[in-house]
Amino acid sequence: MSRTMIAAHTLIDDDELERYEAAVQAFLAGDIDAARFQSMRLQQGIYGQRQEGVNMVRIKIPGGRLNPAQAHTIAEVLARYSSGHTAHITTRQSIQIHHIPLADTPAALRLLATAGLTTREACNNTVRNITACPLAGVCPAEHTDIGVFLEQAATHFLRHPLTQHLPRKFKISFSGCEQDCAQGMFHDLAVVAVRHDNRSGFKILAGGGLGHKPRQAIVIESFVEPQHLLACMEAVIAVHNHYSNSKLRAKSRIKFLIDRFGSDGFIEKYRKEHQRTQVALAEKPSATGHWHEDTATIDADPGAPRHIQAQKQSGLNIIPIHIPIGDITATQLHGIADILRNNGLDELRTGQDQNLMMMNVSADKVPGILAALNTLGLYIPEPGSNVAACPGTTTCRLGITSSTVLGSKLSGGENDLRLRVSGCHNGCAQPESADIGMYGEGKRLYNKLIPHYQLYIGGDGRGGFGLGFKSRSIPSARIEDAITDIQNSYHDSHAANENFYHWSQRLGQDYFDKLLSKHTSVTEGNINQLSRDHGDDTEFHVLQLGGGECAGAAQETVAALFADASNEASYRDAFKSRKKYNESLECAEQSLRLTGNALLFVAAQSPLHELIEIARQIKGSLGGHSAMGQTLEQFAVTLTQLNNSYDGDVYTRLITDINQWANQAAALCQDIDQQLDLSASLGKTDTTSIDPVIVDLSSYGCPLHYIKARNVLRQHQQGDTVKFIFANGDPVRQASSSLEGDGHEILAREEQGISTIVTIRKAAERVRSEDKSSA
Repeated sequence: MSRTMIAAHTLIDDDELERYEAAVQAFLAGDIDAARFQSMRLQQGIYGQRQEGVNMVRIKIPGGRLNPAQAHTIAEVLARYSSGHTAHITTRQSIQIHHIPLADTPAALRLLATAGLTTREACNNTVRNITACPLAGVCPAEHTDIGVFLEQAATHFLRHPLTQHLPRKFKISFSGCEQDCAQGMFHDLAVVAVRHDNRSGFKILAGGGLGHKPRQAIVIESFVEPQHLLACMEAVIAVHNHYSNSKLRAKSRIKFLIDRFGSDGFIEKYRKEHQRTQVALAEKPSATGHWHEDTATIDADPGAPRHIQAQKQSGLNIIPIHIPIGDITATQLHGIADILRNNGLDELRTGQDQNLMMMNVSADKVPGILAALNTLGLYIPEPGSNVAACPGTTTCRLGITSSTVLGSKLSGGENDLRLRVSGCHNGCAQPESADIGMYGEGKRLYNKLIPHYQLYIGGDGRGGFGLGFKSRSIPSARIEDAITDIQNSYHDSHAANENFYHWSQRLGQDYFDKLLSKHTSVTEGNINQLSRDHGDDTEFHVLQLGGGECAGAAQETVAALFADASNEASYRDAFKSRKKYNESLECAEQSLRLTGNALLFVAAQSPLHELIEIARQIKGSLGGHSAMGQTLEQFAVTLTQLNNSYDGDVYTRLITDINQWANQAAALCQDIDQQLDLSASLGKTDTTSIDPVIVDLSSYGCPLHYIKARNVLRQHQQGDTVKFIFANGDPVRQASSSLEGDGHEILAREEQGISTIVTIRKAAERVRSEDKSSA
């Protein structure tokens, strides 16, 4: 039945929230430029809207699983901080709250954190919220409850150095059986539980995608044992990171790598990365689930159930709740959470159909729960209501048409067809996977811009099906009539028990092009009737708001280089522990190359490949910091010697020195570029043997000097000594007091002119309050 959800301390980082709040304050004060702040904001799941001054906060819901306290908290954030009226459930099982002023976003994130909810990496070029079968853990057809494996993946890749600065966003799904109700076909990476030769494991798909040039994923592993799953997943992400071109944003999704290399070429590159990741993760404990040899078959729907459905647990049921186009009020969400608690229930789920589900409901409680839902204006889904829509022009900077207005007017009819409406070609409503899907576009006819919807017919992203085919582009004013014609045709001509997918595939694209041709003809005489979008009294126009943030945030080259260097360092250590010394030395060289090029970047120099050349360029371009280049030069010589004659003791000392040098390089880069925050990219390295370092924070005031000092201390172990330089007066007093309050020991203060060197011994990590309460 219900499992313990992801522990809050694995998702929440209090220091990170402090850094974000400081960044918001600095941006509002004009101390951080807009491009740099955009990347900081997106990494925390805060997305700009087409309305100035307000933002969307996207909350990650891994696998779509919520508890009542989390539902209450989301409702409270909506009520307290948003000037809008509804939260929006997305087709990727996240929840978005719009119309929050930027200055209020830190408080909103802190409130969410109290319930163990994070927005971290819900936007930007990262691994996004990981989606799952809506019935994971309760479905009689599943081979295993894939939630266990999903949650390990979600925590593993969150804040992982590899995933912080990917070329583009990366979407993952998990399904518990071959029916693949999470629709892995259109994901960058999909994990599907399978039984193979009486063994239990996973099939891995990669390279799917919707939007611009939709593509179905290919199978890269027909069978993977559970203990090797994470290594396979990390290898696919590494291929994306290494080969997708972030400078060609329109073609930097992983699906284009399969076009570029071919299926066999892509798999070959995946295998090469997998050789590294399976060693790097060999010591990491794998998730373990309960596997079923014999499973039932069910007639499931993509996204979520459409009726009250029995679980595999005897006597328990799922109650689906229809949320029209995914928009729910704070009152309704509070009310649902109260119903759960009043009935002793502990789980609510979001679905790809933008609806909600109550889990584990005993039959005797169903009537009372339905009556309570009705008082909130909520009901179980009815035939025709299977309509999903993205926000479109209501809030989205990329929106072209008013998808929410149109979506609210549409019906799937008595056959309950799946309709999906997107406001632009990016396809956030997943139109290519619908019975009838559409995305908004503008077409210029007779010197007027006319809103249109491009139709997709007969899509289904589950196993054994396929993406829909592209049909006609219909003027927006006629789209309802066009959909009615398709529904009537299906009603009149489909065979008994023939679903829409097989019916549409049987008839083919030409049939629908002919059926819909009458709706595409536009004359100059009727142009005025077609020039308005749904819900708009003015003539149609497309706002020029620049590129969409969600699909393309500004890259921070230095942070990306440090992130990759940190990832290489982790592989270095893993190879060394497995006695694969040649591979470890290669990783050590690559981590130094990446860090060295970060130093060259901040010194306005071009990147180089050879370590000796990088070291010499650093010596000549970093002024008073030429010692950084000298040290790198020594590292290069030592690595060459180790490649010729390996010495374990020498290499161990070298790794310690490299870690220290990398931390000093990071501090130097942040001193040169004071808007740079490398805390998420560096990760935590072993600094046991690092000599006391000096970190100059004299140019920072409250609270940034304290936050940066805390970030430095986080990279050290208990008992390590670090020296900080603070400006005299309030800065040194404030920082010293705050660090003492954290439990660190101040060993000495040495005033030097206008600044003071404060020597601090790091304390043990504090136990968070939620850990204390559960101890």
